Amino acid sequence: MTRAPMRPEFAWREIPAPSRMAPSAWAATGEIVVGEDELASGRLVILHDSDGQESWDGTSRMVALVQAQLEPEFATEAMLGDVAWSWVTESLELHGAPSRALGCTATRVVSQSYGELASRPSTVDVEMRISWTPETEDFAPHFAAWTAMLAAAGGLPPAPPRVAPIAPTHRARAPRTESAQDPRD
Repeated sequence: MTRAPMRPEFAWREIPAPSRMAPSAWAATGEIVVGEDELASGRLVILHDSDGQESWDGTSRMVALVQAQLEPEFATEAMLGDVAWSWVTESLELHGAPSRALGCTATRVVSQSYGELASRPSTVDVEMRISWTPETEDFAPHFAAWTAMLAAAGGLPPAPPRVAPIAPTHRARAPRTESAQDPRD
């Protein structure tokens, strides 16, 4: 999987995988970073059960999380879920990652502060939880598709492998929490 061509804005590292979801698992966390700005972040977990699982429709399952903070105009964008879904399907297609049993939940969170916190700007976050069953054991295209999902959520246009985009299509950054640890540590 690590042989997949990577966008120059993408940084990732392996993390401990959940141990209860399948007999074998692998996990990574990744970010899309342009300059000093983190545009999107997420995780990818690859589950494997040689006996297969009925709900997976196969022996392996990809489970991905994609998060980004969007521009305030997205707070009322009725088609945001449809757009997020297109990021998923187009990313898989662009990277030749054949799959089945594909599912996604896109959640929009609008945060507004009041009272003593009223000076904080409003934020709009999108969180996508995606899962699919790869149709082959070659996971490199699926890893590349996950990076493309992160890039799309971060506002970068689709780019063929090894081609850097000119500029983001919207300003976005990954949501920050006080408990979030810097992934570069």
